[in-house]
Amino acid sequence: MKIIDRYLILNVFLGFAVAAALLLPLFSTLDLVGELDDIDEGYRLVQALEVVFMTLPRRAVDLGPFIALLGGIAALGQLAVTQELITLRAAGLSATRIGMTTLAAGLILAVALAIANEFIASPLQQKALQTRSQAMASTKGNSKDGSIWGRRNDQFARIGSLRLGHIPTQVEVFEFDEQARLQQYLYADYADIQPNGVWELHNVQVKRWTAGEESFEQRDRMTWQSILPERRLRDVSFPAESLSSRQLYHYITFLRGSSQPSAQYEVALWEKLGTPLLTLAMILFAVPFAFTQVRSTSLGSKLALGAVVGLLIYLVNQIIMNLGILFGLSPPLVGTAPALAMLGVALFWVFRFDRKR
Repeated sequence: MKIIDRYLILNVFLGFAVAAALLLPLFSTLDLVGELDDIDEGYRLVQALEVVFMTLPRRAVDLGPFIALLGGIAALGQLAVTQELITLRAAGLSATRIGMTTLAAGLILAVALAIANEFIASPLQQKALQTRSQAMASTKGNSKDGSIWGRRNDQFARIGSLRLGHIPTQVEVFEFDEQARLQQYLYADYADIQPNGVWELHNVQVKRWTAGEESFEQRDRMTWQSILPERRLRDVSFPAESLSSRQLYHYITFLRGSSQPSAQYEVALWEKLGTPLLTLAMILFAVPFAFTQVRSTSLGSKLALGAVVGLLIYLVNQIIMNLGILFGLSPPLVGTAPALAMLGVALFWVFRFDRKR
């Protein structure tokens, strides 16, 4: 049996390779077309190609469930066409037994994609986003990636952008009293991050309101005890989908500690944990596709039907994620329940197919 298991796993991995070779160039071309719209004097074609290349691992991770489904259908479907699956069934191997061997290949793929997401895809995607924003800022005159907010007690802080990825610019600090009345407003052009959370602010404007009177002060430099996580400041400027699981966990901890909403990032974290489960579900769905109507249905038709099923599952999963954030549902439930449900359906389908046969 070990020889048969190795043979099946080898064929499934060949199917994964074929599916990846078809899907990755297609989606990378679409990504490049999207980047071409932003090409200008600062952001050139060479940089656009570099950005697309650096986001290729992220695209592979995102397409992992599709690769598992289509690769499994291609591998098992080809074995069905050559009558090898029928031979294995005649030798006493059940569909469940073949499905579990296929699931083992899917488990290896899911673990590999999870490791790649953590240590390859996320760092490269963040580097690509930084390269893109810096190149576009060189001609558009700013490097704004989106504001970064922080809060501690009655003090709020905002950073307009990060110059060169690590220099806070357009720094604003708001201080309120116990009645939620603004007591002090501070604005600085940029800040130098010092040890122990101290920032040296430059070109500072300070406004204060005391007993109904307003005062104004202009300073060249001023120190400020930051309430923002300077060790991970660059991380929090990136979109949630580009962060690794560790970065998401640390940022969620910061948001909770500063009484800010963190549902979007919690769902993103649990979605990353649910993606391997969805990959396993997809590879199991390939088993009934391979066995159903072997003679009357061509391999191309099965692949087309599998692509439609995969797309529907992806759309349903995204709808559930967004509805979960909108209605404030439990992030662990929103992030993993769809994948667990699909895995349960796939297992039921395989076992039911075996009983019917």
